[in-house]
Amino acid sequence: MTSLSPDTLILDGEVRVYNNKLISRLEWLRARPTGEPATPPIVMAFNCLWVSGDDLRAKGLHVSRDQLEGAVAGQDVILPARRLADDGLKAWKQVVASGYEGLVAKGPALPYRASRTLWLKVKVPKYREGERGWDPRPSNRG
Repeated sequence: MTSLSPDTLILDGEVRVYNNKLISRLEWLRARPTGEPATPPIVMAFNCLWVSGDDLRAKGLHVSRDQLEGAVAGQDVILPARRLADDGLKAWKQVVASGYEGLVAKGPALPYRASRTLWLKVKVPKYREGERGWDPRPSNRG
């Protein structure tokens, strides 16, 4: 079991599994194809909402991201999501070159909101659901 040092900690994230090229394969949480190498399930944390009694939701991503990285440093099953370049065009080039599904654009000083009102998810146009990411259809693998 993973032990974290903060007394209280609330993270925003999701569980993921990665293939041997470190591309997220969310559909493998249901059933991994036989013989396909994969990581164990890993919590990818996007933001830290609360740490050691401090509510970070109003403090902006520039503060909460630093707290997130400090809180999960050295963990092997809870990792902070990859940071991309601060410049949007450079970040997009990183996403395309790495074969990622896309990116989530957030203003670094904006407060945390559970809704999509203050952030934007941008997907790579040729990315196909189920090829490298989550396939919402029921699995036929039983």
